[in-house]
Amino acid sequence: MGRRGLLGLAVGSAMALTGCSSSAAVREASEGRSAYGADPSQYGDLFLPAGIPTATVVVLHGGYWAAGFGADAMRPMCRALQAAGYAVWNLEYRRLGAGGGWPATFEDVAVGIDHLNTFDTIDASDVRLVGHSAGGQLAVWAASRRDTTPGGPSAVTVTRCVSLAGVLDLTEASRLRLGSGNVDALMGGRPAEVPDHYDQGDPTRLVPAQCAVACVHPREDQVVPREQTTAYVAAAEAVGAPVSLHEVPGDHSSVIDPTSPAWQTVTRLLAG
Repeated sequence: MGRRGLLGLAVGSAMALTGCSSSAAVREASEGRSAYGADPSQYGDLFLPAGIPTATVVVLHGGYWAAGFGADAMRPMCRALQAAGYAVWNLEYRRLGAGGGWPATFEDVAVGIDHLNTFDTIDASDVRLVGHSAGGQLAVWAASRRDTTPGGPSAVTVTRCVSLAGVLDLTEASRLRLGSGNVDALMGGRPAEVPDHYDQGDPTRLVPAQCAVACVHPREDQVVPREQTTAYVAAAEAVGAPVSLHEVPGDHSSVIDPTSPAWQTVTRLLAG
């Protein structure tokens, strides 16, 4: 049985899989899990709204790419977006300490996003990426995929990207040893040691992205320096890329909390 069939079994009668069109109506809100690879971390949870989804949002969690952090942290955010009418793909990936690193983590994100093409219930021609912290790096990286990056160019159409307190300048993050050195562990070494990895994986080196990028940073963030966001914005502006900076109230986690004052900015930017 194929992956699409497995997903249908997982959600049962709650999910209306028509097999006919990506714009087919989904009668009830539902949630189901689908694997995009054999590793236990290679899966996503698909949240479908009642009715026809407005668009498809891919959610990427943070945690400095470490195995101690996972996609479950994003479930409240996913359910809020589902209630707002989006199809939401909460993507898990191999992390440090669990098979992740260069290029595995990047390949997982690429393959996991492209896996959206296997679903009849969503529209892969309007995919919006949003990531928090280390997931912000992965989201902006995924919006910048090309022939030279792991996984190659995107097989779905990414129409916008939102970074939430993202670690967007990996070269500087390595120098600062953000995440207790996890940047070097992710990339397989320091920038001077593996410059090609940074050329292919550092969002600030990959400008322009393939779509507009909105960068949100909380004013009270004590986890990821504001300069990680402003460095990316400056690099994108220098090449004429569509990019915007949005500072919001709250701490590092406020931007993924649907009850926080920052949430209105997040949803506005996703809606475009």
